[in-house]
Amino acid sequence: MSAPTSPADLYRHSLRLLLDKDIPAWVALWAEDGLMEVPFAPDGWPRRLEGKEAVAAYMRHYPAHIDLHDFPDLRIHQTTDPQTIVVEMRGVGRLVESDAPFDMTYIAVVTVQEGHITSYRDYWNPLAVQEPGTDFTGSSR
Repeated sequence: MSAPTSPADLYRHSLRLLLDKDIPAWVALWAEDGLMEVPFAPDGWPRRLEGKEAVAAYMRHYPAHIDLHDFPDLRIHQTTDPQTIVVEMRGVGRLVESDAPFDMTYIAVVTVQEGHITSYRDYWNPLAVQEPGTDFTGSSR
């Protein structure tokens, strides 16, 4: 498969990789100096991850805690900057530890340069991670 050419195509590809639980391939979409920000992260969770290695460490155990099944209601909005998109979506699946349903609404602002994610601001509901089995970050909560 050839590399996705637009930010929207790259983002759709990244969602497929998450559904496939292929975290190494998902991380490979990131620029070496990519920045992930999670402005609403609860206390004890990282709010800023600088560089591909930090993003990889943050996501490494994600599939062992959250089993994603789908991203319904996906809407990708182009901004005035052709390299930046705003994404609205839901992630649905189950929490592995408790087998409880997982249903999270997200808004993300994503910038792609030269085929790699350089900036990803992820706005999600921090109340959802109060459920047992959601802490995949290794935080000290």
